[in-house]
Amino acid sequence: MSVDEVNLATGVPGPISARVRMLGDRRVSWLEFDAVDPAAPLTQAMTHTWETAARTALEERLPFVMVINSAGADIREGIAALDGWGRVARALTRCSGNVPTFAIVDGPAVSGPALLLGLVDFTVMTTTAYAFVNGPVMVRQITGIDVSKDELGSASSMEKHGGLSVAVVADRASGAEMVEHLLEYVPNHADEPPPHVPTTDPIDRACPEAGELIPESSTGSYDVRQVAEAITDEDSFFELRGRWAGNVVTAFATVAGQPVGIVANQPMNLAGTLDIPASQKAARFVAFCDAFNLPIITLVDTPGFYPGKDLEWRGMIRHGAQLVYAYGRATVPRVCVILRKSYGGAFIVMDSKTMGNDVCLAWPWAELAVMGAGQAAAILQRRATDEERATFEADYADRLLNPYVAAERGYVDAVIDPADTRRELGAALAMLANKREVLPRRKHGNTPL
Repeated sequence: MSVDEVNLATGVPGPISARVRMLGDRRVSWLEFDAVDPAAPLTQAMTHTWETAARTALEERLPFVMVINSAGADIREGIAALDGWGRVARALTRCSGNVPTFAIVDGPAVSGPALLLGLVDFTVMTTTAYAFVNGPVMVRQITGIDVSKDELGSASSMEKHGGLSVAVVADRASGAEMVEHLLEYVPNHADEPPPHVPTTDPIDRACPEAGELIPESSTGSYDVRQVAEAITDEDSFFELRGRWAGNVVTAFATVAGQPVGIVANQPMNLAGTLDIPASQKAARFVAFCDAFNLPIITLVDTPGFYPGKDLEWRGMIRHGAQLVYAYGRATVPRVCVILRKSYGGAFIVMDSKTMGNDVCLAWPWAELAVMGAGQAAAILQRRATDEERATFEADYADRLLNPYVAAERGYVDAVIDPADTRRELGAALAMLANKREVLPRRKHGNTPL
């Protein structure tokens, strides 16, 4: 054992261990299930060790990292095992927003342990891992459908469809390296600023390539990740949950060595529209950044919310409100850059001045309105000739879509040359470095779910 390590709950039986250890240059509370196959069921004694590690993380203000390999609560122990699982759930909930939490799933995470992953900030899964609340036997007994454990909850499925894992890695060691990389952007606890990352990339570097990525056609596609890479520090862009809800990008990066969170519409996927998964993905990320003092940079290019009866019936209103709520309560520095389109409710949702952002910038060709000229013509000029409709669209675009109209009314702080975006971001973040908001005292808000 390293001289920097302190073992916890060493006398408690079970294939599980807890200790305070160094992960890279950061001290963390580390909980690890033994790499046994088949995975051991979760006993009350094991949950005691787990709870101890979580409580240590909270009390000592340390990041909490869990390596999980659990077949669920021990059936033979009955209610005692469930009681222990509930205590772990409570301890993890108390960690939320106070210390960053990470899980590395290496093997199964079934039933109760699977639900605990939903409380964790970032989950990494190995290629052999799987996770589900109800396994193949229960699915077959209740629904009559035969499904394999890999089809139901493999690491790939959870990354692409479930939105659970931020990455799939080869093994535990690779998972630890991924967590170590994530820790480069986040503080040890909520009362500490994020660590400064050394960089040689000058903040006044021009970035004309960012604007050159935008197609001439307002409906043309491009990769917004390349824009984000151009305006942030070199090699600092680190995307999270890239295979889930691809119409919105969430990522860590640095600007002048300052870690930031980036939320961006992705025109390459569903034209950058917002749907339920995208709203959930962005809302959770905004909430994390706000909890752990990371400024939020929002890159906007969206025609609005994705339409459809299926989405509305599945709760587009409730889930879209999650993103509204996350931005509306965020107190960290917030800078918005409108790259191209910002229409309708999505204009409000994507951190507009109306939602309380600190600085709103726009590129010269940005379009800000209730809807695009073609959509407006389809509604207001239904009986017009093609020539009349074309005239209307040109006039609409000239009078209402350009960012200068929004700037005159105070909805945009500055219309900037795309080449100056990096410098403008650096100046805005420097100005906001001492931002502090005093919120009204209350127990908590009623977050849309």
